[in-house]
Amino acid sequence: MPDKMTSGKVVTGFSRGMHYLHDPALNKGTAFTEAERDALGIWGFLPPGIQTLEEQVMRVMGNYHRKTSDLEKYIFLVALQDRNQTLFYRVLIDHLEEMMPIIYTPTVGLACQEYVHIYRRPKGFFIGENNKGRFSEILQNWPDRDIRMIVVTDGERILGLGDLGVAGMGIPAGKLSLYSACAGIHPAWCLPVTIDVGTNNVDLLHDPLYFGIRHPRIRGEAYDALIEEFIRAVQENFPGAVIQFEDFGNRNAFRLLNKYRNQVCTFNDDIQGTASMALAGLYGALRITGQKLIDQKILFLGAGEAGTGIGDLIVTAMTNEGLSQQEARQCLWFADSKGLVVKSRDRLAEHKLPYAHNYEYHPYFPDAVNALKPTAIIGVSGQAGAFTGPVLTAMAKYNERPIVFALSNPTSHSECTAMEAYFWTQGRAIFAGGSPFEPVTLEHKIYEPGQGNNAYIFPGVGLGLISCKARHVTNEMFLAAAKTLATEVSDADLKRGSVYPPLKRIRDVSVKIAVAVAEIVFEQGLASIPRPEDLPAFIRSQMYTPVYPIISNSGRHQVYKNK
Repeated sequence: MPDKMTSGKVVTGFSRGMHYLHDPALNKGTAFTEAERDALGIWGFLPPGIQTLEEQVMRVMGNYHRKTSDLEKYIFLVALQDRNQTLFYRVLIDHLEEMMPIIYTPTVGLACQEYVHIYRRPKGFFIGENNKGRFSEILQNWPDRDIRMIVVTDGERILGLGDLGVAGMGIPAGKLSLYSACAGIHPAWCLPVTIDVGTNNVDLLHDPLYFGIRHPRIRGEAYDALIEEFIRAVQENFPGAVIQFEDFGNRNAFRLLNKYRNQVCTFNDDIQGTASMALAGLYGALRITGQKLIDQKILFLGAGEAGTGIGDLIVTAMTNEGLSQQEARQCLWFADSKGLVVKSRDRLAEHKLPYAHNYEYHPYFPDAVNALKPTAIIGVSGQAGAFTGPVLTAMAKYNERPIVFALSNPTSHSECTAMEAYFWTQGRAIFAGGSPFEPVTLEHKIYEPGQGNNAYIFPGVGLGLISCKARHVTNEMFLAAAKTLATEVSDADLKRGSVYPPLKRIRDVSVKIAVAVAEIVFEQGLASIPRPEDLPAFIRSQMYTPVYPIISNSGRHQVYKNK
């Protein structure tokens, strides 16, 4: 008869102790007490000394700092997560500012590029064209059955790196690590998924180590049928789970979001999360300039899912401040790889049409800046160095405090660096980057640029959705998240040059965002539970904190989810 069950896994008889040592969710390493070693029969498999979680963290950090490259640090942390989940999250939470650039952008981009060469253990669930008709059956293989948050990609547009096929798994796995670290969503509730529909990356197709399906991406009805089967399989196996679309190509991202947003609880972080993060940064910047959002003229470089997603949310915010939708759209301008988006251009993608104004066409971004004289430029193009010296000088000419957001990542794809933004504007730019930048010293003044990181938004949004078992996700929730994040930026943060709060506060910020999102869920009648009397306390009670469970003499561990 089974003597222990956890997260849907059954462990019997003599294998119990070894199972504890090899299951990252249960393993305590050198922290197993003498009584626990007796109960589990694992004497001899560990050094005799008993260590605390804090002492284990010290060892991890010592080894971490001995690594000589960011990729080596990434591999080290992933290996730690594979063998001791509690210790991994304790380290990550305690050193989040230092490790965020390693476990996610920018290093995760390099890790995805090298994925097929550094692969050790699966970090998520792979499902693909070769499994057509069996998705629901195959999802039953996942050992944890209480899945509440799914991040899924098809690997077509990984960060600014393009099509990486199944090598894009590093993104959903990394995102879900941040859900747990930044918002306390229990790791057992999380499922990273990569849907393999092939790849158009010629280098991968010719790499003998590539382990994805080796043919060009399928398109059209065959592709749609696979996505539909996946959505239905999730509903059958994990009803009510939130599905986050991640790093899909533009041709599918908007289409899939529009198709499924009113069918299941889903959102696209590249479209909606990025929008919320950018709008929060704008609110912070406007506290410095003393201006109103409705008085801005914003020029985007990049008119894909991130850019137009930001634009759509800004339009919502502006209409809430009194403008009509058309008036709000007139404040927003876009430039893509072919130049300024205007009505005279042929064959514009559908998502660009609302922002195609009746205006003179300018094929080059610097010319568009000089013609429009925007108050803010937002880069979401993946074009490294596109915010050139002349562009930044022009922004400083037209604005006392020009707003410059270079949000493309990884760092190698940023439209400009923090140093370039401050140097070419004589230190007057209000800057944010998509990847972290070191403080800049200019004319004896130190600037500490903020990172426009979606991790400020999506963990809190996910926590709010999960806590009240939301049925759908609406744009109002992301607007509420942006406003909440903006209020968490202190005057001291702004004085240092950052329009975002310090990452060390992110768990508290995530709770406040979760409460704001949950309030909208209840207001819109989308919750599946009654409204708790003390909503903030209820949400905090749902949060996972990495501590070791206590194992009794019978070998049973104290079952816990969120304490």
